[in-house]
Amino acid sequence: MSILSKNRFTVTSALPYANGPLHIGHLAGAYIPGDIFVRFLRLNHKDVVYVCGSDEHGAAITIKAKKEGVTPKQIIDKYNSQIKESFEEFGIGFDMYHRTSEPIHHELSQEFFLNLYKKDEFIEKVSEQYYDEEFNQFLADRYIIGTCPHCHNEGAYGDQCEKCGTSLNPTDLINPKSTLSGKSPILKETKHWYLPLDKYQPWLEKWLIEGKKDELKSNVFGQCQSWLKSGLQPRSMTRDLDWGVDVPLEEAKGKKLYVWLDAPIGYISATKQWALDNGKNWESYWKTQEDPRDDSTLIHFIGKDNIVFHCIIFPAILHAHGGYILPDNVPANEFLNLEGEKLSTSRNHAVWLHEYLEEFPGKQDELRYVLTSILPETSDSEFTWKDFQARVNNELVAIFGNFVNRVMVLSHKYFAGTVQIGSALTPADTDVLAELASFPKHIEQSLSQYRFREALSHFMNLARLGNKYLADEEPWKVYKQDPERVKTVLYVASQIVANLAVLAQAFLPKTAEKLFAMLNITPMMWDLAGNADIIPQQHILGQAQLLFEKITDEQVIFQLEKLARAKLTNAADSKPVAPLKGNVSYDEFMTMDIRVGTIIEAEKVAKTKKLLRLQIDTGIDQRTVVSGIAEYFNAEEIVGKQVSILVNLEPREIKGITSQGMILMAEDADGRLDFVSPNTGIKVGSSVR
Repeated sequence: MSILSKNRFTVTSALPYANGPLHIGHLAGAYIPGDIFVRFLRLNHKDVVYVCGSDEHGAAITIKAKKEGVTPKQIIDKYNSQIKESFEEFGIGFDMYHRTSEPIHHELSQEFFLNLYKKDEFIEKVSEQYYDEEFNQFLADRYIIGTCPHCHNEGAYGDQCEKCGTSLNPTDLINPKSTLSGKSPILKETKHWYLPLDKYQPWLEKWLIEGKKDELKSNVFGQCQSWLKSGLQPRSMTRDLDWGVDVPLEEAKGKKLYVWLDAPIGYISATKQWALDNGKNWESYWKTQEDPRDDSTLIHFIGKDNIVFHCIIFPAILHAHGGYILPDNVPANEFLNLEGEKLSTSRNHAVWLHEYLEEFPGKQDELRYVLTSILPETSDSEFTWKDFQARVNNELVAIFGNFVNRVMVLSHKYFAGTVQIGSALTPADTDVLAELASFPKHIEQSLSQYRFREALSHFMNLARLGNKYLADEEPWKVYKQDPERVKTVLYVASQIVANLAVLAQAFLPKTAEKLFAMLNITPMMWDLAGNADIIPQQHILGQAQLLFEKITDEQVIFQLEKLARAKLTNAADSKPVAPLKGNVSYDEFMTMDIRVGTIIEAEKVAKTKKLLRLQIDTGIDQRTVVSGIAEYFNAEEIVGKQVSILVNLEPREIKGITSQGMILMAEDADGRLDFVSPNTGIKVGSSVR
């Protein structure tokens, strides 16, 4: 059944943590698919609300704040603005991009908790939880890392292993460590309120496994089935934290709601705010109606690491509360890798959206196209800059852009941009127009099943059809002998361009805007697609312009070098400092005579790569020192430089030169050297103590 048989839709994309910028993995996981789907629905006259917002209460926020020495509020304000602006510039069309720190969200989250509390849905339990003695606080799930007991990933968190996707409890981890102090935490008693997921397992199995087996994507269904087979366990809905939504109970002062209780409720609070701003009734999009046929269709677009929360925990909360619709589908994507490695925010191995927008101005649709064509729909996929270049140059430029440009240029060259039928349609023309009519249905079928790569392929096949039609008919050759035939060929080709414009609104919205301007027609709804007469006879086309430009080798090299630099920096930062050497006595240390000296001459030692011959004024004398610093400093640049020099080191012959001392240098983890020098000029010969 086509998704278009339904009338009202509530569509969400995963709430990004407001602790860092967006990267292409986020786009490919939850935002490009959601945006394409929503645009498709709207073009088909559907009532849709599309919501998202910053998740501002996760432990990741407080961890980031502690690392940067600022407050959580400063972190969320900074990244909420950056994320929202990036979405807007890229062209993700949310109706509301909200914040979970807003009062309307806190109030709704507390209402949900109290509703379940008053129904005795929670289990109150005193248990031992990990506690960091150095920081005097209980550790939320994300404040604990250790070895996953399932896949043995050493960087698993206390709530989930992001490598194998297994949900965990902190006590499941092997060799747990606090992310605050880096030390092993102790266990300490604390009271919390648990949602008995095991109680809802029979209902979940009926609703999810029996009811949605044929609807959910294989990767989503498989993960849900695995969870349920393992047996659900009660999950704490409160935490000992100092940042988040307050637990609305007198006996729970100082405790906060679990982020995976409050975060999905953020979809509802965002809808409430949108409804208030636009004179709408939010309950039409979230509450069950008297006639089930009037219920809104709820769809969550997420990445695979959030499947359990959207398919099991959030539905269980909605079910326990009562009165709310449940997800119709959760078309989660797998992970996108980058240049042969996993995307990593901590290692800066990523293509950041805000940087892409700066470095490729006006090329939003190029990235949308490439990411859509490689979406990790049921298995992980990979983005490489060479593939990005090839897809833009060989597909968008050479196929799509080339076809549109030829139609526009020839129409203006031969007929002053006027669209008209000359001679009668031939069988070749009618065959092409008949095939044209089939494309909207093919794309609709693919999008109804959340097959975005397949839908995009159908779309590009329409551009290929246009190119083949022009190549077969060769209007540039026919014009001299039969201009009336060329009128008809360009009329048919113009209808293909117009259909591309209509269909492109879902996939490449900025390109669609350009196409409508070039065709000199207003944007139109999807139900006109497939028509052979979108552009009427005698219509005057607008001016031609290039839809796309090629990606150059220089642009690709720049991006690859940027990733390489990030890798080197990360490798250097991750290297441990040199181990501590053995102790020396104070008397031994005092035998070293270190003075401030000035380099008065410097030259490269012949037939060596690393050695410089230095003449140094020590305040006592002028002496020669041979130093292995030529890889990092030019001789001319360091003349006049003050240095620290060990003057009572025994003389040593190096490459036939007697070296009388050693200058002190600092060496970083990457092997780079720098002088240990006074910050301000100090009298030559002064002692370094």
